[in-house]
Amino acid sequence: MLLTIGTGEGPPDLEAAIRLAERHDFVYATVGVHPHDARKATPETFDRLAALCEHPKVPALGEMGLDYHYDNSPREAQREVFVRQMEIARQARKPIVIHTRDAWQDTSELLAAHWRGSGLGGIMHCFSGDAAQAKQSLDLGFHISFAGVLTFSRAEDLRKTAAALPLERLLVETDAPYLTPAPFRKIRRNEPCYVVETARKLAEIRNLALEEVGAATSRNFLRLFDLPAPA
Repeated sequence: MLLTIGTGEGPPDLEAAIRLAERHDFVYATVGVHPHDARKATPETFDRLAALCEHPKVPALGEMGLDYHYDNSPREAQREVFVRQMEIARQARKPIVIHTRDAWQDTSELLAAHWRGSGLGGIMHCFSGDAAQAKQSLDLGFHISFAGVLTFSRAEDLRKTAAALPLERLLVETDAPYLTPAPFRKIRRNEPCYVVETARKLAEIRNLALEEVGAATSRNFLRLFDLPAPA
């Protein structure tokens, strides 16, 4: 099973991932407004998000959050849209998927104010923070998801963090078409099939068999989203 992010090109089209999930039994989808697209959000956007939470293939909202690296949307708009989506997710009783870049302080403060205590958890998508940020994330009820960055030569600190985290709170992802993991970095566009390389690196740094990491992250995925195990 896999979860594909449904932000697409942003509002008004919020169903990009749902269209894929409806064609494949093993694919689930999120719906959400990426911080890059916060400036496009309207009251109708939030009404539609709330309605799409009822779709049987939508177990989570996102990715949502803050991106101060590119600032494609005004920061105040990003914060407002982030908070509004957390409100919708709480009402729908759905976990959330977080995107944060160069905005950790504001992201963590908004999560503490609007998500802590929800009991719903979520995913820190494409985590590349430090050990203190990982602990904050765990304390807020989040799972930590690693992408291809974990395999990069410059990511030794990230690997140390990954080695110390509880296995039952870890996930792996692609962030395709970006962040192609080694050994395919710089020569190929990232594809979902390369997620095994990130899992392989996670297994290596934790002294586990690849199969153990695969089984653990699969269990974590199913438990987080309250999904049945595949037959």
